[in-house]
Amino acid sequence: MIDKLEMFIALAREKHFGRAAEDCRVTQPTLSSAIKQLEDQFGVMLVFRGSRYQGLTPEGQRVLEWARRIVGDVRSMQEDLRTARHGLSGHLRIAAIPTALSAVSELTTPFAEAHPGITFTVLSRTSIEILSLLENLEIDVGITYLDNEPLGRVTTVPLYEERYAFVTQADGPHAGKKSITWKEVADAPLCLLTPDMQNRRIVNQKMGEAGASANPTLESNSVITLFSHVRTGRWSSVMPWRLVDAFGRLDNLTAIPIVEPEAAESIGLVAAYREPHTPVLAALLAEARKVSQLLPRDKQPSA
Repeated sequence: MIDKLEMFIALAREKHFGRAAEDCRVTQPTLSSAIKQLEDQFGVMLVFRGSRYQGLTPEGQRVLEWARRIVGDVRSMQEDLRTARHGLSGHLRIAAIPTALSAVSELTTPFAEAHPGITFTVLSRTSIEILSLLENLEIDVGITYLDNEPLGRVTTVPLYEERYAFVTQADGPHAGKKSITWKEVADAPLCLLTPDMQNRRIVNQKMGEAGASANPTLESNSVITLFSHVRTGRWSSVMPWRLVDAFGRLDNLTAIPIVEPEAAESIGLVAAYREPHTPVLAALLAEARKVSQLLPRDKQPSA
């Protein structure tokens, strides 16, 4: 039953029989047969069929919710038994929004030191993708915004507040300024994250509140790409202070606090709500709570 439910979850995620079968490492006929067996067992149609996948039926959507819960609980039970036999070990899959990637090591490093049997995979994803990955059991935790957009039923641990700096040429038009308004930022030649990123939606919102709008001449889903373009002197950008600090010495650049209106967004750890959590996840949540007490709420570099 569990393997069939996992195939059903994969089909709902991939929305394609072939890709779902490949993800489950089975043949397409095997996956199709497993879905048909679930339908026979439950007495309902789960998938609209045609020449290709056409979505889940209403009954299929309800079964999907139960399937995620059941498969998640079984995995938790298996991990709990493994921990009882071998101690805390295993693999943690973490997805973080791009602006929080520099903070991940502040969690994984002390956790790895305390639990050397744990390995990690860290992915860069949008806030929406993180919630989808959690829902589909593809990651264990995410690091994302806790406010601004709905998270659903998750366990959260706040880590720090994201505040923003205008990163630009040290000898540019705003040289020597102690602060800058969002309206002034909007008038600069900007490179910003793409609109699918929540950080960009926050930037758009703050500029709108200031009576301006963001009109970047370059967009990217990579903060490294943005920073490399700012270094050319042709562009300026809006970046979290913590991210600016992670890039180290600014050389010919300066970072200026952005005011009017003030902006501070809560960043934290999110995990699928489940009681009890697996031993590894429970230990990670406990570590996150310790890290939260140690991290400054507004970490600004000396630019």
